[in-house]
Amino acid sequence: MRFLVDRCAGRRLAEWLRGQGHDFVEARTLGADSGDLALLEFAAGDDRVLVTLDSDFGKLVYVEGIAHAGLVRLPDVRSDDRVRLMCAVLENHSKELQRRAVVTVRGERIRISLGGVGPE
Repeated sequence: MRFLVDRCAGRRLAEWLRGQGHDFVEARTLGADSGDLALLEFAAGDDRVLVTLDSDFGKLVYVEGIAHAGLVRLPDVRSDDRVRLMCAVLENHSKELQRRAVVTVRGERIRISLGGVGPE
């Protein structure tokens, strides 16, 4: 699977994805932070699931209708728990992510929504 890992999601998570054989790009390698909209558009244009801690992406997808290629939101997830929870997401919800789902992890709860907008 292809991912774009937001700066806030951390390098440890990005390295874990690499170790699992996933194709990923870290947002920090793309240059100066150009904002949430530009990051979401880059991920969609490059067919990458965006992994972030930032809650603002939900507004972009659901309120503003911005296209995406899938989104994993880990708000309020401690850095020590991110890899474990991302592992659970991939083990149990890879098919949904391939269908461009929005996955939100809060505590131990994982919510899946297929109602977002995919790329045109």
